[in-house]
Amino acid sequence: MPRWKRLIGLRQPDPDLYALSDAACNPAAGGPQATPAPGDDAPATLEIRYLGTAGFVISDGCHTVVLDPYLTRPGLLASLTRPLVPDTALIARLIPEADDVLIGHAHYDHILDAPDLCRQTGARLIGSSTAVQVGIAAGLPPEQLLATAGREDIASGPWTVRGLPSLHGRIFGRIPFPGDLHAPPPWPPRMADLPHGLVLNWLVDTGGLRVMHIDSADFIDTELAGHRCDIVCLCAIGRQARPNYVRDIVKHLRPKWIIPCHWDTMITPVEAEPDLLPGVDLPGFLREIEAEGVTPLLTPILGRQLFDQPGDAGPA
Repeated sequence: MPRWKRLIGLRQPDPDLYALSDAACNPAAGGPQATPAPGDDAPATLEIRYLGTAGFVISDGCHTVVLDPYLTRPGLLASLTRPLVPDTALIARLIPEADDVLIGHAHYDHILDAPDLCRQTGARLIGSSTAVQVGIAAGLPPEQLLATAGREDIASGPWTVRGLPSLHGRIFGRIPFPGDLHAPPPWPPRMADLPHGLVLNWLVDTGGLRVMHIDSADFIDTELAGHRCDIVCLCAIGRQARPNYVRDIVKHLRPKWIIPCHWDTMITPVEAEPDLLPGVDLPGFLREIEAEGVTPLLTPILGRQLFDQPGDAGPA
């Protein structure tokens, strides 16, 4: 690891941590398998691919929803000092298809690549009014923009998505770049041009499995209560600032599996060996999940988990 990374507290995850999710990667133990060929006598499969940071692609092969994509990842100096320009070719190569793109909040590491992905695929960008202002700044037409204040069911092809109002977690004692946008920001933007806006926890109902995406380590208890789901994609950074974070998530949502996210830095190239964000205790996070009776599925960046539909069948 370069010396400058060590000086700012970056380190790489212990490869042995992935062994904690071996059951999720071992077909004999009921873990992910190859997707069945069309026409095979096998249940439909849902694929969840981790993009790093808080990004995910959820697809059944016919319909694809993307959450918080951020692949561009300029280095530390560029991120702090220059306008942030999406890497169009990288986005096209790694996410060739999308029907809808859901934004949990409008910080740069959650939204920068979303308008470009929508432009390439024709997908809608769905999020808060602040997220829509970002889409306008990037030149998306009105028909590809949908603002929500949350608590409404939105048809996404054969699926249904719902944003639940939430809170941004505290990082080192503070909430970075708070506020809303009421006009389009500069484009390409700098980091500080993109406040978080309304934070939304996204519930994706595929008709067989229900997936909750929590992209920042806080939430509103009354918004989550009663929304049972099978899988939670759960933010790791800042969880220590929210008492009983994992315990309360499990109490409200009763998931079978939790896929940790937002544990890796947003300045390490997406196809390089990942670095842990300073302050992330990934082993402790996995232990907390297991202590609540839930299976953690620690997933490599650009790795995937496959699940049979319906949810009670278990991982594929």
